[in-house]
Amino acid sequence: MADHPTPPADASTDDPAAAPDGRRVGIIGAPMDLGGARRGVDMGPSAIRLSGVIEELSRLGHDVRDFGNVIVRTRATLEEGDSSARHAREVLRACASLAEMTGEVLDDGRVPVHLGGDHSLSIGSLWAMAKRHGPGGVIWIDAHADLNTPDTSPSGNVHGMPLAAALGMCANFPDFRHDGWPQCSVDPRHAVLVGIRELDPGERRYLRSPGAPTVFTMSDIDHRGLANVMAEAIAIASGAGFLHVSLDLDVVDPADAPGVGTPVRGGLTYREAHTMMEQLSDQPISSLDVVEVNPVLDTHNTTGELACELVCSLLGKRIL
Repeated sequence: MADHPTPPADASTDDPAAAPDGRRVGIIGAPMDLGGARRGVDMGPSAIRLSGVIEELSRLGHDVRDFGNVIVRTRATLEEGDSSARHAREVLRACASLAEMTGEVLDDGRVPVHLGGDHSLSIGSLWAMAKRHGPGGVIWIDAHADLNTPDTSPSGNVHGMPLAAALGMCANFPDFRHDGWPQCSVDPRHAVLVGIRELDPGERRYLRSPGAPTVFTMSDIDHRGLANVMAEAIAIASGAGFLHVSLDLDVVDPADAPGVGTPVRGGLTYREAHTMMEQLSDQPISSLDVVEVNPVLDTHNTTGELACELVCSLLGKRIL
């Protein structure tokens, strides 16, 4: 049963900003905080819900159902495990539960929207999509590449590894194996990173190698323009088994998104972030992650409210 009530199906759609074509949407909360070092990100799903994401999407004409939260054990009850991939076993267990819930959303004919929680949850959302459709394409919108493995990570934090895991780069590490789910859920030819501005040495080496995903840094956006970068990113990510968008709120400049665990100056502006989502809204997005909202670090739920707004922009909200 969902943790939060779903608005009535006859919610008003008279808002002139409403999406032209209503979709069936399934909300899943992933209160994951095991992938990073900063506490509080497990409250991210609640912050986004409290910002009215379900009510706003319903007002746009979407049929929204809240499937509740995946259960994640608290770190106080767990052993940290290998310092090269802290809490990886529990992260993968929770991701398997998330993938099962995502399968229920897909069975109900809905677009899964995952609210986080740290970015390690994307391992589970991508597992579910790949199990249903085969390896897919992903637009990874983030200040960081999340392409570390336990061998390359300077911190051992799993939230810096989910895209690497989805590309099969962690398949040789026992803690990342989980029966029943694909070892490779993303086709690297259809993987593209946007908004990158902080890389670890191992990630930099990998992204310079043949066959690596395409990356657009903030410098690329500055020089080529956001619309041009996004048009190319969409073209690259399209054509595989599914089209997934993974949005980390730290892609936005900390001035507009203060409530994230790993802020990096020089990110997208508030308006650029909305423009990006509006450009994506014209695409057949199969699934969405919105991650790394940390209310403990936020100011008056600014980042939770921004996450809500960006989900609405991606799902069709317009000024006119």
